[in-house]
Amino acid sequence: MEITADQLSTAFGDTLYMVALSLIFSGLIGLPLGVLLVITRKGHIMDNKWIFNVLNPIINIVRSVPFIILLVAIIPFTRWIVGTGIGSNAAIVPLVFYAAPYIARLVENSLLEVDKGIIEAAQAMGATTWQIIYRFLIPEGLSSLILTFTTATIGLVGATAMAGAVGAGGVGDLALAYGYQRFDTMTMVVTVAVLVIIVQLLQSTGNFVSRKIRRR
Repeated sequence: MEITADQLSTAFGDTLYMVALSLIFSGLIGLPLGVLLVITRKGHIMDNKWIFNVLNPIINIVRSVPFIILLVAIIPFTRWIVGTGIGSNAAIVPLVFYAAPYIARLVENSLLEVDKGIIEAAQAMGATTWQIIYRFLIPEGLSSLILTFTTATIGLVGATAMAGAVGAGGVGDLALAYGYQRFDTMTMVVTVAVLVIIVQLLQSTGNFVSRKIRRR
């Protein structure tokens, strides 16, 4: 195997760094967007066809751009934000662009599962729009939202492999650079095994937390 334990450890750290920061920033953008998509739908608590009809296609358009294209296309914007077009920090910007609309759509799907009767009861009690959102809509959809963010996190782990195109590093980049391009089978097996373990841990943790919340 060409890679060392230190290289693998560094790559693992790079992957965690990129996934963690990307998830935080994309969640801060995607969650409000998802809520807005739900509440501005026809017949919902803030029915507004203009906001919904503008937001909905924008999210679809951004989601339809392949990540590797997005990664390269927004390099000037990435340089403007973080001062560089290469490295882990530079990869976080396109990762956020990739994940935020994805999270928004998943959040929308999760919150649409909330029983309309609960929303109607909240309205009957005189709750404001904001109170309905944070006291009824999000708490009722929390279990599903946990799974939503679990899915988004796993998607980010996969996307970080392509972030190697801008020198971001990470386990996926190690697999491509050493395992695939240098035909090192052992490196490929080890790096893929590490990625599989990461994904399994994330999914198991997400499932566990979601079940706990659902049983309350």
